[in-house]
Amino acid sequence: MPAAGRMIVDLAGLSTGVRVELGRLSRRYVLSVGALGLVAACAPDAPPPSFSPEVETPRATAAPSTSSAPVVVRGGPVPFTPGRAMLGSYSALGGKSLTQSLALRRKQLGREQRIVHRFYPWDGFVPTSEPEVAKSSILMVSWHGAPLAAITGGSADGLIRSVARKLKGMRRPILLRWAWEMNGDWFEWGGSPELYVKAYRRIHRVFGDVGADNVAWVWSPNWNSSPDTPANRIAKYYPGDSYVDWVGVSGYNFFGESPSTLFSRVIDLYGNRKPVILSETAAVSDKAGYIKKLCKWVDRTPSVGAVVWFDTDIQDGTTNNFRFDTDAAALSAYREMARSRRFSG
Repeated sequence: MPAAGRMIVDLAGLSTGVRVELGRLSRRYVLSVGALGLVAACAPDAPPPSFSPEVETPRATAAPSTSSAPVVVRGGPVPFTPGRAMLGSYSALGGKSLTQSLALRRKQLGREQRIVHRFYPWDGFVPTSEPEVAKSSILMVSWHGAPLAAITGGSADGLIRSVARKLKGMRRPILLRWAWEMNGDWFEWGGSPELYVKAYRRIHRVFGDVGADNVAWVWSPNWNSSPDTPANRIAKYYPGDSYVDWVGVSGYNFFGESPSTLFSRVIDLYGNRKPVILSETAAVSDKAGYIKKLCKWVDRTPSVGAVVWFDTDIQDGTTNNFRFDTDAAALSAYREMARSRRFSG
């Protein structure tokens, strides 16, 4: 989630607008560096790009792959469809419940959100269902991290099992994005790749023991690292192919960054092995231009299987407004993207 001021997220499962403060993130905001790209409209009738991943391997719950060859998993319980990309959002519009926010977008776009993004606290309320999210939509859960030593030492196993049972009990495919943006210095779980990998694998193993087979695992770094040092490189935090179904990435157009600037590094590292989800993206200015560039970039990047817009004007302590309907040009560009063949997934 973008920074500058405090990060506020909804307490998932509630439609009353209750939110939880997760801490200051100002460092992340100032790290963005401008880079302009070409503006190009996304052609609604463009042919889908080709992408031929390797044969899917069986899902593993305990041991990482020992092979040095790339292992491509087609999204696990949330399948990746070559040539198609799912388009969804984190929807939290000022003065509206989740149901009202989704209804407005359905009216504007003429379609449901293919992915609905929700934030769950580490040890707070986690729902047993999400009735506001349409059955035709995929639920993406960003589950807040915690001090890593508590996880690796086993004292959090009971909590992890409880959350695993609740997500399993939802009986719907779920994209689980635990402890995102771990390569940044704005969360308490950042800065220790070895501990992060151990914690991620332990959580994965506990979910496997519970039998939460409806959960697809999204490993989701930020597009750039802070601090930008060899010890804090994105790849240091990767838990292994057997633990990841989708590779996610957060990247915001704060200062004119192009989609290539924001996302190509992750595509270069993992796009030939895993489907990629742009798990958080948005723009603060020239939204129409950014949306057109984004659509064109996704058109020519076949490993991208999903884009999730951070659709909110609620961020305490900042003037950031990420809604895509702040002006007619932006809404038109987003509607065109939503109706394009590439985003018919």
